Amino acid sequence: MAVVNQQPHHTPVMADEVVTLLDPARGGRFVDCTVGTGGHAQALLAAGADRVLGIDRDAEVLPLAAATLAEWNERVELVHADYREIDVVLDQRQILNVDGMLADLGVSSVQLGAAGRGFSFNRDEPLDMRMDRSAGTTAAELLREASERTLADRIFEYGEERYARRIARAIVEARAHGPVASTAQLAALVRRAAPRGRGQRVDAATRTFQALRIWVNEELEGLGRFLHAACARLRAGARLAVITFHSLEDRIVKWGLRELERAGDVAVRVMTKRPLRPGPEEVRRNPRARSAKLRAAERLP
Repeated sequence: MAVVNQQPHHTPVMADEVVTLLDPARGGRFVDCTVGTGGHAQALLAAGADRVLGIDRDAEVLPLAAATLAEWNERVELVHADYREIDVVLDQRQILNVDGMLADLGVSSVQLGAAGRGFSFNRDEPLDMRMDRSAGTTAAELLREASERTLADRIFEYGEERYARRIARAIVEARAHGPVASTAQLAALVRRAAPRGRGQRVDAATRTFQALRIWVNEELEGLGRFLHAACARLRAGARLAVITFHSLEDRIVKWGLRELERAGDVAVRVMTKRPLRPGPEEVRRNPRARSAKLRAAERLP
């Protein structure tokens, strides 16, 4: 595979595995449903893709993708849209079928590192967490309006946090004296409410922040429908690759692809009975890749 220059602020996860699975060397049109800063799209183009349609719900990363992909400007189209709107995006362009599709469901280093987004508790800033800041409800608004029971349920369900009820109670007690509106304020509340186990390396606030991000962006809703719609848009022999970063997403992708293979009206073959994982060298270079899982399916005739 050709060596490509990566966006300095974000390294695409498992790019070599994506290229191997999608096989852009045969040419054709590919869709990067979560283009981010363009790293995966760059790898596909460098490996032989004729055209790439890049989609992202975060309009703020599209100029970065355009800069990354400037060398292939005439072969790239970037669209501000939610990946779950894949049918609408393709229909608007009168594209019936494509030669490969990718969805990387993780939050990029650029989003985590950008000031004012509220994804990280490593600095104090407003609790926003929206992927698309032009629409939707912020994390601060959810914390202000949700009942204690709803808060506990969402933190437990989306964060798999065993101390969800303690954390929800702490948030409700705190907001009685004023809004919980900053990352530092929320992280401090969670750390006081959730006992830290001996030898625990992960910050106690991590699961709660994950839960809020998933809740704010409705990350799990519509994922199963996307898998069906994406597979239906593949040409025979073309493949869909999906990268997940937590067990909730991976479970939906795993069983969604298996159900399509078993009884779906779109004929597919699951190519990854077990998910592909990044190798130790990639994890060493990019620690955020350590939780990534890559699953893929091929459209049958």
